[in-house]
Amino acid sequence: MRPFHYFVFDVKSSLDFGVRISGDGVYSSPKRDYEIQSVPGRSGDLVFDNNRFENISLTYPAGIVKNFRDNVAALRSFLLTRTGYRRLEDTYHPEEYRLALFEGPLSVKEIGNIAGQFDITFNCKPQRFLKSGEKTYTFTANGEIRNNTLFPAKPRILIYGNGTAGIGQKTIEVKGNTYPYVEVDCETMDAFYGATNCNSMISLTSGDFPVLNPGDNGITLGKGITKIELIPRWWIV
Repeated sequence: MRPFHYFVFDVKSSLDFGVRISGDGVYSSPKRDYEIQSVPGRSGDLVFDNNRFENISLTYPAGIVKNFRDNVAALRSFLLTRTGYRRLEDTYHPEEYRLALFEGPLSVKEIGNIAGQFDITFNCKPQRFLKSGEKTYTFTANGEIRNNTLFPAKPRILIYGNGTAGIGQKTIEVKGNTYPYVEVDCETMDAFYGATNCNSMISLTSGDFPVLNPGDNGITLGKGITKIELIPRWWIV
């Protein structure tokens, strides 16, 4: 017997609501964000790359085959009470996850009072994050980390001590840190320890937050830095 496919949204499985899905549409890719400008007297358009991908709509054709009315009511309530982006996984891509939000509506076709068919559409960030990118890499001496994807990753970095930390082609200087570590989120461009803002403790001596470019990226512990922990957040599209 073939296994049922399902999704997991905000750690809740669709099977908890009796919902099975099919894979139509789950392999779509996002659109790259370009601006196209025509210039009078010049053949061809100018292309300006905004260096980003647009969000993507991900639709799961779905069905409920028993306890339809109770299940669909519970599903609708669950989806519409999840606010903001939440983690979304499915059994078609077991090594990946997305960040998604459900905007609604949920339109259902009832079949004989016991079953129903419908589409569930999520508004997703363009990245398909790899679960392998959730691994923590620990450096107590200089080393390197390899990005095997084709896309630059924006890591989470925990820096222990005070001094200069080199991540790839960028450096972060930490001063005045009295906490066990300072966490730097290169996606949100923030530094903190727990709920405490630590932006005043760091300076970007190379001007930008670090990224892990495709290929090898060096990790350098300057004087006063005892350890660097790095969660790379590898992703593909």
